Amino acid sequence: MNKSIIILSGLTAALVAAPAISLLAAAEKAAPEVAPKSAETSAAVSPPLLPMTENAGAAPVDPAIPVALLIDLASGQTLYSRDPERRFVPASVTKVMTAYSAFGLIADGKLSPDTPVTISKDIADKWYGEGSNMFLRAGETVSVEQLLMGITTVSANDASVVLGTMAAGSLDGWLAMMNANAAQLGMRDTHFGTPNGWPDEGRTFTSARDLARLAEAMTARYPELYRQYFGHPGMRYRDITQVNHDPVTGVVPGADGIKTGYTRQAGYNFVGSGERNGRRLIMVLAGAPTARMRDQSARALLSWGFDAFQPRVILQADMPVGMARVQSGAKTSVALRTESEVLASLPGGNSDQLKLSVRYRGPIEAPIAKGQKVAVLRVEIPGQLPHDVPLVASEEVARANAWQRFRNGVTGLFS
Repeated sequence: MNKSIIILSGLTAALVAAPAISLLAAAEKAAPEVAPKSAETSAAVSPPLLPMTENAGAAPVDPAIPVALLIDLASGQTLYSRDPERRFVPASVTKVMTAYSAFGLIADGKLSPDTPVTISKDIADKWYGEGSNMFLRAGETVSVEQLLMGITTVSANDASVVLGTMAAGSLDGWLAMMNANAAQLGMRDTHFGTPNGWPDEGRTFTSARDLARLAEAMTARYPELYRQYFGHPGMRYRDITQVNHDPVTGVVPGADGIKTGYTRQAGYNFVGSGERNGRRLIMVLAGAPTARMRDQSARALLSWGFDAFQPRVILQADMPVGMARVQSGAKTSVALRTESEVLASLPGGNSDQLKLSVRYRGPIEAPIAKGQKVAVLRVEIPGQLPHDVPLVASEEVARANAWQRFRNGVTGLFS
């Protein structure tokens, strides 16, 4: 099966008002025989450090930090990347998945924030005072809401174990749920061996790209729960007041979380997010040698992402963008259109060097339903990793009857 590419020309911000797009080049001729369908995989590797972006300046991440990632969720665009698929130990950033898993149960009505939980002696004996803590005592009763606040605000190791054990019936059951959620999100470089990131001889690991997927899912699927439990400066439980070590919330305008982490093995990590005018950024830093370096780079990178790039609508929703070839169909091609607005975060708002191309595994085999996702629009900006936006079929294409198959075969001999 060939990969067909259509390059689109004349692409500037003015395209939002254009009725159609001219084609600079047609799709590469498809092979007459179509291989069995299979998921397309990519072996492309992002550069370890993206170069200076035109009109944006270099991303302000300390070179001693080995892993960094900044993604604009509005456009799906990677604004900055440094070794995003590299596996590392997340430490307390693990608790983001614990919170996400709990949010899913709450949203499904399987867990209530008001549910009381009695602390068992075994958990209290093992986890009281171990690292970041709520200092839960055996026999006392707390609510699920208090446990979640302890997890998201003061990174409570004991609360993570209590919540997981209660919600799933056992710690093993909770870990299975966390790993199932990771698989469902496509976190292929992630495995959880603890609910709180406590050192476990490397059984818990992740990558910046996977953590960005997790943060995106949490903020998009559970926005109300996210706002309720993340972004607090601190909390008081019993007679103990503790502060949140989140370096961006309350410092960078629009920042609202998410989670720091540290162990001697992991170094200083952070998954952060912020939103301005409906535009949300997700960032990941991992392996920083000092907390100060992590915190300074986190604040600088998030601010840079908002300030150095301007969001633009480059194509309107439901806009025609070309044709794709069809195999075994009543028609030999299908019109493509955008499903929603196509956005891009442009350095300085400059769209002069923007390049778009339609890509699909083709020819596409019929039948094809109207609105079916059959191709992607690749958006390329100088100095940035390209990002893909789904394209859908503008019309239905039925499977060819005997006469149409004969006609298509004859036409193919002379095309």
